[in-house]
Amino acid sequence: MGLLVSRVLRCRDSSLLQPQPEAIAGASYIPGSRKRKRNSLEELATSSNVHGPQNQGMYPHQVLNYIYWKRVKISSNDAYQNLFLDGHDSDIKIRALGKTWCLHKVFLCQSVYFANILKGTWRESHHGVINLIIKNEDIDTRSLHFVFGALYTDADLSITPLEVPQVLAAACLLRVDRVIQQCEGIMKETINRNTVCSYYLAAETYRLKAVKMRCFEWLLCNLMVHPSVALYKEVDLKLMYLLALSSDLLVMQKEIDVYTTLKIWMFLYLNPCWNGTLKQLLQHANNWLSTHMAYVDNISFLESEEGLIFQPVFKKLRFQHIICDLTSTTILEQDRLIPMAWLSPIYKQQWLTLLRTQEYGVIGPQVINEQELEECTMRCGTMIPKDGRYTWKWSVGRLGFPLRVTFTRQCVILRQRCQRCDGSACHNHIRNVIFRITLVCFDSNKRVTFRKTTGYKILTFEYKEEQIVMKLDSDVLTFPMCIFCNFLFVNLGNAENK
Repeated sequence: MGLLVSRVLRCRDSSLLQPQPEAIAGASYIPGSRKRKRNSLEELATSSNVHGPQNQGMYPHQVLNYIYWKRVKISSNDAYQNLFLDGHDSDIKIRALGKTWCLHKVFLCQSVYFANILKGTWRESHHGVINLIIKNEDIDTRSLHFVFGALYTDADLSITPLEVPQVLAAACLLRVDRVIQQCEGIMKETINRNTVCSYYLAAETYRLKAVKMRCFEWLLCNLMVHPSVALYKEVDLKLMYLLALSSDLLVMQKEIDVYTTLKIWMFLYLNPCWNGTLKQLLQHANNWLSTHMAYVDNISFLESEEGLIFQPVFKKLRFQHIICDLTSTTILEQDRLIPMAWLSPIYKQQWLTLLRTQEYGVIGPQVINEQELEECTMRCGTMIPKDGRYTWKWSVGRLGFPLRVTFTRQCVILRQRCQRCDGSACHNHIRNVIFRITLVCFDSNKRVTFRKTTGYKILTFEYKEEQIVMKLDSDVLTFPMCIFCNFLFVNLGNAENK
């Protein structure tokens, strides 16, 4: 086996292991030595005495380099099979979770955790047995076995995606950087609806920022575009809060559909054993909520003891873009899920905004403030099933001027649509709108293969005017594809946007 590179990893979860060195969360890397090599297996015994006087006062990485200087070159198969699996010539035992491993100090010292022990820092370093008390429930004997085995080979051992979070936990605990990197690489390449939530939680726990970001981006793209009962069951309260908050959530149809998604997610959260199909889910959720509310008077579900924990998530809905539509408002009223104390001020503010718009001929937003837009824009989207020309509008009520969207293979067009209306808001010939258009294509595995966005822009329309807002390269488009829009029609300073 080629000599392994020594890396020192500060483990974030070292507090879950006793005995343990003091640790700082995060990872740092110290390259090891690849100097002289030995020729016989017997010389392993001479390299494993790390407690001699020549080693006293050495830092952990110096001990590692000293040991690797004396390592013997043997085949990976010999090391893994004869030394690890068969335990030949073992000079130390590790006991954890009811199991004992017969291992070798020279290999264990690739783990910075064990390098500290074997250096003589603790009492256990002078005994032939190290007892590990592991409190992290994510770590089991299988994941420990994997990490110990990885110390005996240069090759990456086989691991399934569903096993990665447990192996990552063990590798972080024992500070084995090479295994952490292997887990990180697998996670980045195998994000799907079966792994995304467990990967997100593991990446958050062990500070793998790139993995966490990829998982969150996958959820933003797929939560509503590719709904799944199994996926909704895995999303916890904190994660759903962040998804509902984001303006980057790719919303199919309109804001009322975000509400519907949260409603069925809440139903599954409270009924985790439900085992129906996606087509049955909404009807079952509505029936369950209706039955529950039949025994409740004068309060909404979110005000009940059972519903209180969901309030922060539902507060992130943009109700100003729901109550502008009669059908959507009727759904809110019938469900009795949302407290009237939340809706009444929005009804009032929207009515006052409509009066101001009609009386003063408000032009619309003048300045882009992306931080404020994050909580204010109307989110909507639709699917383009195949190549062709498509035209549609999203209902925005009387606060927004009538806007029509046209998609072709060459461009996306916005047009101020002609509408009969007696209100001065409809006759105002110049109107501003803040918009962002995003096109996304997916492969059969729900991975994004193409993405293009305009970013946030302000557009000024004359009456019945149309403008090209995005030009497209027809050669890179694949179908079906999705188009998502964020719109803001009134000034950010107005209270109805907050």
